[in-house]
Amino acid sequence: MLPANRHSFSLPQPAHIVRIVRENYRTVTFTFDLSWPDAGPGQFLMAWLPGLDEKPFSLLHNDPLQISVAAVGRFSRQIQQLHSGEQVWLRGPLGHGFQSQPGPMIGIAGGYGVSPIHFLATWLRNRRERHVIIGARTARDLLFAERFRAAGVQVHLCTDDGSAGEMGVVTVPLNPLLAAMPDATIYACGPTPMLEALAAICREQHRGCQLSWERYMRCGFGVCGSCARREDGWLACQDGPVEIIPG
Repeated sequence: MLPANRHSFSLPQPAHIVRIVRENYRTVTFTFDLSWPDAGPGQFLMAWLPGLDEKPFSLLHNDPLQISVAAVGRFSRQIQQLHSGEQVWLRGPLGHGFQSQPGPMIGIAGGYGVSPIHFLATWLRNRRERHVIIGARTARDLLFAERFRAAGVQVHLCTDDGSAGEMGVVTVPLNPLLAAMPDATIYACGPTPMLEALAAICREQHRGCQLSWERYMRCGFGVCGSCARREDGWLACQDGPVEIIPG
């Protein structure tokens, strides 16, 4: 069973880096000397470097606390310059994460959406069938394939250029899985177009899915409104980032 989701409004906690692993040419995983037992897959934290900025990151693991950081901007490049023993300030856990459903798991991770899906797969390690589809632009952009395999998850790869796995988007390997597992639940995290396509497929098939929406967040608890996704005011930080769509 996944832990209950809850918001934490505590002040940032100092955390020291105890391990750094380079995942690929632009992504690094940090392990900290903190544990958040109540944090679950799909929740996130805010990482703060005083004097620079504070940014959100999905949880890769909660005990010990782990996040993966891709070098895409000033903050992420700066945090990648840190070494073991150095300090980062962390605030969380924040947001509502995934909810466990009976039946097989089909995890879909596009780009850097692999972190919460991997966290979920480890929580559901006793599930009879666990599949994950990892999509990326090229083979060198793929993340965590071996991590998933080591956790006993069946891995399906797809790339835009066909350099690894099947050529095309994540729906290419998804369709035969859906046909073979009518009782499976889709859990996904990735770019908005990917999630919108998955939502359309699930609505058409009357299948439940849980989608973790990536949004720019400033505060992390619903004050600034920067992560609003719809006209009804749905906030990724407060109402999500995981949206549960019933079948």
